[in-house]
Amino acid sequence: KSFTKHNVSIKEAEEVFNSQPFIVLRTAYLNEERFQMFGESKHRLLTIIFTIRKNRIRIISARDMSKKERNFYEDKLNEEAKGDSGI
Repeated sequence: KSFTKHNVSIKEAEEVFNSQPFIVLRTAYLNEERFQMFGESKHRLLTIIFTIRKNRIRIISARDMSKKERNFYEDKLNEEAKGDSGI
């Protein structure tokens, strides 16, 4: 679904989990705990929405970061580089 809608393959989305740095925020959707991950594939900055079911990661959505998300990601990386990590 993410490939069709956002042109992000499962393989590219998985690259974000294996890259550094990345940021993960805990969110909620209805009765399910979800996570929003900001990170980099080999080619671009991505936002990944995922959940954990039966000890497995299930990617719900993968797409290019919005401008607001890019700013958030870059600001957090800059804070961390300065030693002022609030992550």
